[in-house]
Amino acid sequence: MPALADVLVRARVSVICAAGPGAALAAKAATTAIPIVFLSGEEPGKIGLVESYNRPSGNVTGVAVVIERLGAKRLGLLRELIPSGTVIAALLNPRETTFDAQLNDVQEAARAVGQQIQILRASTEREIDAAFASAAQMRAGAMLVGISFFYTIRREQLASLAAQVALPTIYGQREYTSAGGLISYGSDLADAYRQAGIYAGRILRGEKPADLPVLQPTKFELIINLKTAKALGLAIPDKLLAIADEVIE
Repeated sequence: MPALADVLVRARVSVICAAGPGAALAAKAATTAIPIVFLSGEEPGKIGLVESYNRPSGNVTGVAVVIERLGAKRLGLLRELIPSGTVIAALLNPRETTFDAQLNDVQEAARAVGQQIQILRASTEREIDAAFASAAQMRAGAMLVGISFFYTIRREQLASLAAQVALPTIYGQREYTSAGGLISYGSDLADAYRQAGIYAGRILRGEKPADLPVLQPTKFELIINLKTAKALGLAIPDKLLAIADEVIE
């Protein structure tokens, strides 16, 4: 990342758009002059990208797609699909920089509603296989998959394993349901990228990053894969189908 950021700085580009906290931090380290518009899944203040949301200061602003605040919503959606009192497994990647935040989020959400939850950790393909085997062995009624790029690029593996052990599973991105996953709920990333693009345009027209407050997502999407639900023998409540942004049949 630092080398790529240096290439852009040497090219004297007008604006750097950085997707992901790693890219954003590399860009910030490479220049204090070129405006930077980021899209980050981590709290930008905590990792040193900006001083505050309202007054980012310096040459950096963007969109904060904070991912660890949706555990309660995802847990609630799962609980509408399974019998009460059933154990829910939560699969998290301990190598993710947001692991602690996601862990606290899901644990607090479970405590708030008295939901029994079992945390499973996986950061390799073999550990993912083992996690689903453990979930089946403990007779978990459902699984919540945490946010991790490592998981996203292996979404077909996760969806396939969930189908093999007949485990209703919720994910944080629509890519999983497109790959055969049951249900996903999360920020509308296409809209977040659109917002970042609008900021880049405003900067090109003369506005300063320091004057543009960090944005947060305003659009969230619920995607349900009915084909997968039928394969699981799972009836999706009408009220969930009614609020879904997309139903895959």
